[in-house]
Amino acid sequence: MNSADIRDKFLTFFESKDHTVVRSSSLVPGNDPTLLFTNSGMVQFKDVFLGTEKRNYVRATSVQRCLRAGGKHNDLENVGYTARHHTFFEMLGNWSFGDYFKRDSLKWAYELLTKVYGLPAEKLWATVYETDDEAYDIWVNEIGLPPERVVRIGDNKGAPFASDNFWQMADTGPCGPCSEIFYDHGPEIWGGPPGSPDQDGDRYIEIWNNVFMQFDRQVDAKTGEVTLTPLPRQCVDTGMGLERLAAILQHVHSNYDIDLFQNLIKAAARETNVTDLTNNSLKVIADHIRACAFLIVDGVIPGNEGRGYVLRRIIRRALRHGHKLEQTKPFFYKLVKDLVLEMGAAYPELPEAAKRVEQTLQQEEERFGETLENGMKILEAALTKNPKKLDGDTAFTLYDTFGFPLDLTADICREREVELDETGFEVAMKRQQETSRAGGKFKMAAGVEYSGDKTTFVGYEALVHDAKVLALYVDGSAVQAVEAGQDAIVVLNTTPFYAESGGQVGDAGVLESASSLFSVTDTLKIQAEVFGHHGRLEKGTLKIGDHLGAKVDTARRARTIRNHSATHLMHKALREVLGTHVAQRGSLVDADKTRFDFSHNAPVSADQIRLIEDIVNREVLENIATKAQLMSFDDAVASGAMALFGEKYGDEVRVLAIGTSTELCGGIHVNRTGDIGLFKIVAEGGVAAGIRRIEAVTGLGALALVQNLSNRVTEAATALKAPPEELTQRIGQVQDYVKSLEKEMAALKSKIAANQGDELANHAVNVNGIHVLAAMLEGADSATLRETMDKLKDKLKTAAIVLATVKDGKVSLIAGVTADAISRVKAGDLVNFVAQQVGGKGGGRPDMAQAGGTDPSGLAAALQGVAAWVAARD
Repeated sequence: MNSADIRDKFLTFFESKDHTVVRSSSLVPGNDPTLLFTNSGMVQFKDVFLGTEKRNYVRATSVQRCLRAGGKHNDLENVGYTARHHTFFEMLGNWSFGDYFKRDSLKWAYELLTKVYGLPAEKLWATVYETDDEAYDIWVNEIGLPPERVVRIGDNKGAPFASDNFWQMADTGPCGPCSEIFYDHGPEIWGGPPGSPDQDGDRYIEIWNNVFMQFDRQVDAKTGEVTLTPLPRQCVDTGMGLERLAAILQHVHSNYDIDLFQNLIKAAARETNVTDLTNNSLKVIADHIRACAFLIVDGVIPGNEGRGYVLRRIIRRALRHGHKLEQTKPFFYKLVKDLVLEMGAAYPELPEAAKRVEQTLQQEEERFGETLENGMKILEAALTKNPKKLDGDTAFTLYDTFGFPLDLTADICREREVELDETGFEVAMKRQQETSRAGGKFKMAAGVEYSGDKTTFVGYEALVHDAKVLALYVDGSAVQAVEAGQDAIVVLNTTPFYAESGGQVGDAGVLESASSLFSVTDTLKIQAEVFGHHGRLEKGTLKIGDHLGAKVDTARRARTIRNHSATHLMHKALREVLGTHVAQRGSLVDADKTRFDFSHNAPVSADQIRLIEDIVNREVLENIATKAQLMSFDDAVASGAMALFGEKYGDEVRVLAIGTSTELCGGIHVNRTGDIGLFKIVAEGGVAAGIRRIEAVTGLGALALVQNLSNRVTEAATALKAPPEELTQRIGQVQDYVKSLEKEMAALKSKIAANQGDELANHAVNVNGIHVLAAMLEGADSATLRETMDKLKDKLKTAAIVLATVKDGKVSLIAGVTADAISRVKAGDLVNFVAQQVGGKGGGRPDMAQAGGTDPSGLAAALQGVAAWVAARD
């Protein structure tokens, strides 16, 4: 059974059990700064389990793409060395949100494995938490697994409920026992059953985990005692690795021998000219092309921090293994087409982004090609000195200068059985903490705990609304009241304030009553549907339960929504002008401007910018009404609406049609395109490999910009004594005139140099047969110094000469020695002698050398000492 059939049969089976099939979410968790990457199937349902989000279904199933290559979940160093470690993998899962529980979960798992996939029942084992009699009874007495193949696993980590068979989301909160299903690969493979001393062997392999969210875990702050309280809504969270299941169904032991990997390994062998398909480097490359391609599909770009740095680490590890196979030319990007053939049907976003993925990988390959070769030379040299241990400073130099991630260096050391001084690396890292390119860092979101009612948002229709205070926070802690002068966060039951989301900043304004006034400076989401109004209480006292009038700053809101609506039109125009590969890669919309990052591999020309502006402003002049409607995500995408990178979409989405643009967007917009007024791009540039950034203004901001530019044109025309319409021609005339003056000046300087050469030659002194001259040239530039030097060398024949000039407090020096004197005096040594006395240093060729200095006060004495210095050379 191939991998595609395994996916289809899994989803079809649970769909027949009344589960809603949910698409795979992005590898970048939507609006969740606590995770670097999506590392399991339950990530997109986390808010549902926590009770802060509700879906219109209680049963779900999906095939989720996952990545574990950074932070806590990091399998990178094992990839290619074991049979089952991957950076990218697919997780088959089914979920119950307060609906079915242990019995249905375990029975359906057994039914799917044995009846649909046809696994032999005698090959299956199960584990349950030590005290979970219910799960044990279901396995033994209802499903019929022999008792000897159902293993109770207790606490083995020195703390209550610290077991491989007890799951928890965090130190507190939802938790519960789990039941893992194992497959016995047979006695010919070493290893013991789960719970035995030999359980780490490869004979018994876990394929499916059923987690039962049964309790609310709380810890007493004083005693540390853990208490478990039954949850009102018990849930199920399961996960089964597609690759592990495929290995079983295809009768192979290693995941790398399944159909999906074998085709990618053959592609890697083709591009690296390798015939041995068992080579571990081919496995690494085959694994890494999946991770890299899908990260780029999901909007991650190679960089020096966070997710971008993890991507760069994976790419460079793959390239290093290509280098091991003696492939030094770009090859990795060529595997994208093969990956599309393997996984494009399951993930249609992959073929859609294939060209962009190839371009991004090729650019990174070309960039790393030179540094890889140079870095390997540094590494080889260090290992030649000490073949048993690589010092931390060298590892850091490889990291900081040559872009070698530490785990890449560790990979090489492990292959050669060399010890890596990681402690020394960390010491070196700390020395350059401010400038180091640390990877794997990710900022955690600082929030407040809230368990009350959600906030009803009425800001699409109203800018003023009555509201009730549900919660108050000062310095992150819940309080009952806020006094005047305190900064606080206010949670309301209803609000017209838009909370920052989708790139649009949160609203500002006031919350007021007859006796209090709270100034709102920003609005942010505490939870998916709970808004926090940040600001300061200007007067009075504010208490929970108070009724207030919530009033949005209408002028600020109006400027912001003009910029936001224009962003949608600009995105559409960018795709029309530059190509459909353009996709949003980040945005910031506030009252002053819109900043829009998008995928594109070349600067946007002036003509293209003008065309984009024309397209947007034509749509503005059409004054078309904006339309918004709610529909299912699948229906929205089918209708042509564009989903944006980095956004988290539920099953029901808001589709915004503005002009000819249709996107999924929960933001606030103008009523008609004409409300935007005027659109003007003010800046364009690159921010990362394959990513460009445009900034633009609208409405009165655009008008002010145009007026300012018009004033400058008028001022320039007045200064140049020309009508504005003839300004370009007049500037050209001035430039031509300046060029002619520069030519005249150059000729005069040459003449002066010749005259100075004639005059200075008379001041040369004979030192043991060498004409020595050290002189100061007032007002000379570097070109004049060189020209004067050449003339003096021609005139003096056998000579050693130093010329100097001072400009803006800095000394410029040049030394020259004729060919027949360089056996006795070197120009580099001579100029360095003078430079050291004026706060600098220098060097160069034996016949000509330059230097600089920062202390002109020592120049006269230094020049006077040149003759004695030359005399001392004999």
